[in-house]
Amino acid sequence: MARFIALAKQRIALTAESDLPEIQAWRRAFGKMGLKPTQYRCASEALLRRLRKEGDLPSVHPLVDLCNAASAAFAIPIAAIDLDRIDGNLQVRPAIGTEIYETFAGDIEHPEVGEIIFADESDRAHARRWANRQSGHSAVMDRTTHALIVAEAMHDTAATDVARLIATLRTTISVLWPCATLTEVQVP
Repeated sequence: MARFIALAKQRIALTAESDLPEIQAWRRAFGKMGLKPTQYRCASEALLRRLRKEGDLPSVHPLVDLCNAASAAFAIPIAAIDLDRIDGNLQVRPAIGTEIYETFAGDIEHPEVGEIIFADESDRAHARRWANRQSGHSAVMDRTTHALIVAEAMHDTAATDVARLIATLRTTISVLWPCATLTEVQVP
């Protein structure tokens, strides 16, 4: 993780996180959704901003820490979701507004109509604003044995950069957790 943090620090030493093409693409997408880009930052921008201000990222869980460090290094949002907390299939879709979203503090919210969410078959939102705001309900914790890792990008070189990110995560996870079984799914 130190290697990822060092890469992220190098990037933000040269330019503000908000000027990175990866972040600019999310800001445009959020703007098209009617969200203020400085009020609703994508996950990687929030991590880079925290890294710039505080010099490090908080420790949450080893897998989450790895994903956060990689997200900062690549400036690409990454979500880690506990699959055992998902009811049935997970679908990325616009919210209808009745879905249940649990914050990390345990508060219940309902996503805005049309907001892009990750919802399961019981209409629970496990992520909001694509994968940029994860639910406390399905957060990776010590109990987690099956995790879904999602990387999302919209910038011009997103396909190449996400493929490189996934390969890097795959290698790193295999080294850190040699008994882990990894399955890759590409979504267009």
